[in-house]
Amino acid sequence: MAETGADKATVVIKKYANRRLYNTATSSYVTLDHLCQMVKDGVEFTVYDAKSGDDITRSVLTQIIVEEESKGGQNLLPINFLRQLISFYGDNLQFLVPRYLEHTMEYFASNQEQMRGYMRDTFGGMFPFGRFEDLGKQNIAFFERALKMFAPFQGEQRDPDRPEAAANPGTDASALSDLKTQLDVLQKRIDSLSRQKGEKGK
Repeated sequence: MAETGADKATVVIKKYANRRLYNTATSSYVTLDHLCQMVKDGVEFTVYDAKSGDDITRSVLTQIIVEEESKGGQNLLPINFLRQLISFYGDNLQFLVPRYLEHTMEYFASNQEQMRGYMRDTFGGMFPFGRFEDLGKQNIAFFERALKMFAPFQGEQRDPDRPEAAANPGTDASALSDLKTQLDVLQKRIDSLSRQKGEKGK
C-alpha cells in the first residue's frame, strides 16, 4: 500500500522542563526508548523545546545514542572512533566531517540492504555467513581508506620537512586557495571510492 502524505508527515515531539517528551501525533507522553523505536521504524520526527520552541532534535538523538551505548552488548561506536571524532572538534576540517560521515554511512546502509536481501533469499538454506563477512570486510576497508584521506592534509601543516610552510604560512588568500585545492582533491578521492564501491556491488 502506498504511503499517503499524512503517513510521511514529520511527527512533532515536545520536550518539557521536567524532561518529559510529548508526542503530539498520538497525544501521549513517550520515552527515549519510544523515540529509538520510531527511528528504527523509519518514522521521521522533530523534537522542540516546549518553552523556547528551539529545535533540539540533534541533542535528543545524541542522548538516544548515549543510552543505547550504555546498554550491555550493544556498543556500536569503537573507542578509537570516538577519540578521533572528538579530536576534529575545533579543527579546520571540522566542517567536512558531517558530510564524510553521512557519505560513508549511506554506503554501509546500502550493504545492509544487500544483507537483508540475502537473508530473504536464503530461507531454508545455509545461512550466508561468508557473504556477510565479505561485506563487512569491504565496509571496514572503505571506512579506513576514507578516514585516511584527512590525514595527509593535517600532516602537510605539521611536516617539519617542509620549511616553506613553517617559515611563512602565506596570506589569507593563499591559505584559502590551498584549502580549496585540498577540498577538490578530497572530493575526487571520495568520488573515486564511490565508483569503486558501486562497481564491486554490481
